[in-house]
Amino acid sequence: MLNGKEIFEKMDELGSKRIPFLFLIDFLKQNGQVIPLNELTDEIRFGINSKPEKFEGELKLKKYPISFEEYEKQFEFVQKNILLGNSYLTNLTCATPIEINLSLEEIYKHSKAKYKIFWKDHFVCFSPETFVKIEGRNIYSYPMKGTIDASVENAIEKILSDPKEMAEHYTIVDLIRNDLSKVARKVSVPKFRFPEEIQTHEKRLIQVSSEISGELPENFHENLGQIFDALLPAGSICGAPKDKTVEIICEAETYDRNFYTGVFGVFDGENVDSAVMIRFIEQKEKDFTFKSGGGITHQSKGKDEYNEMIDKVYVPIN
Repeated sequence: MLNGKEIFEKMDELGSKRIPFLFLIDFLKQNGQVIPLNELTDEIRFGINSKPEKFEGELKLKKYPISFEEYEKQFEFVQKNILLGNSYLTNLTCATPIEINLSLEEIYKHSKAKYKIFWKDHFVCFSPETFVKIEGRNIYSYPMKGTIDASVENAIEKILSDPKEMAEHYTIVDLIRNDLSKVARKVSVPKFRFPEEIQTHEKRLIQVSSEISGELPENFHENLGQIFDALLPAGSICGAPKDKTVEIICEAETYDRNFYTGVFGVFDGENVDSAVMIRFIEQKEKDFTFKSGGGITHQSKGKDEYNEMIDKVYVPIN
């Protein structure tokens, strides 16, 4: 395991030599892995837009979320800080013990997701959310903010017109624009608030994303670590203003996020594709914990946010 400084130095070193590598970085940029692709073992596996193996059988998943009373205490602490002006948007998450009739490796093999990663005896992640992509000299980010049950009548129209969801999305897009401006020129928002559908084992969800882009300098390969250091933690899973909001998160939440809401990605020698590690199951000995949450603003309602946190405890296996 590398510490924060070592992670970014190794990314710079391998990037400057155009050596393809996989990287994993935890939420607070304190620990991670940077592994040349030719040195990867079966201990860590990843897939991007990979086809899942067909699942035969019945998926059994039981959730044991914290009580609403416990959640409400954390929610009220976050809202108090928002009303004091310490944050405009705070991503509040929880750890939910689960029972599931599959191993982490089986979940990895059978899950359908844009980004998947499996670390033996540690965690599996099946994330729909891109962090940043670098293609040529262009850098793109796709923050995902806003979730609704697709079975709700006029679901897309409802979420796109919801004032709370709109304010939350505007805040994150503005934050990511500012973040990208630290490392890129000509930052713009080519696509704003477009819906995407996600299939869970229980239901279909609609999530809302935007595309933000910028132009990197020619020598960006030599500075990949510095670029990610400047952009992390991911704005969509902390809030704004970022530094103060991270302090609020660390005080409000009653567990360690660890690699949940960190990022993983691949440098192929030229380009980068990376994901925010949401939709995340952690293993400790024989126990499994699903980590999930959502963005809180002054317009948020505790019960709605609590239910959304539980809705996001799912496995995308059909």
